[in-house]
Amino acid sequence: MPRKYVAFDIETAKDVPGADFNWKPHRPLGICCAAALRCDEQEAILWHGKRGDGGPAQRMSQAEAKQVAFELSRLVAEGYTLLTWNGLGFDLDILAEESDSREECRELALNHVDAMFHVLCQLGYPVGLEKAAQALRLPGKPPGMSGVLAPQLWQKGRHQEVLQYVAQDVRIALQVTQKSEARGRFEWITRKGTLSSMDLPHGWVIVRDAARLPLPDTSWMTRAVPRSEFTQWVGIE
Repeated sequence: MPRKYVAFDIETAKDVPGADFNWKPHRPLGICCAAALRCDEQEAILWHGKRGDGGPAQRMSQAEAKQVAFELSRLVAEGYTLLTWNGLGFDLDILAEESDSREECRELALNHVDAMFHVLCQLGYPVGLEKAAQALRLPGKPPGMSGVLAPQLWQKGRHQEVLQYVAQDVRIALQVTQKSEARGRFEWITRKGTLSSMDLPHGWVIVRDAARLPLPDTSWMTRAVPRSEFTQWVGIE
């Protein structure tokens, strides 16, 4: 039976300088908004911080972030499998910090499907969601938008654009994951513009199981990305 997925994504509140998005030295980043999309629903659940007058705040409070963690746990308890694209190494790590619900977020992280982390564990390198969407000829990110720009736009009051962006991100992640699982293979467009693929004979695996996959051969790489960069905060070295 196919899994009932609920895709999750956040957008941060702090603008991180630099082209390489080395965000960890700049934490805490805060969360300006987040989205979750259930596989059996058309519209995403959207969260954002609120001012006293109900308008969007610059960032979520700890209580508001804690509510997001609680609602994700509730969805999992209802039978959904949490799904992210780099949620282990980014979204859930930040949510744990912002909500101070570290144990709850750790459990969510270990038992969810992070498709990008699965790819990293199997191949030795990550693949971007946009490149996977291109391979499946799915609508990608809105032109001129990115996760790096989202905090800047939010600070300028362009809240609706950012909310539409985060909603589109979870939609793309859900579509890519479901289509790949149904086909038994994951495909993406490489930097050279060619099509590449990875077999998924047993579908996507949760983080806890992906971390146990045999280490791939990365001797050809200048710098292999260690799994520990993603897993250290959940207690896997």
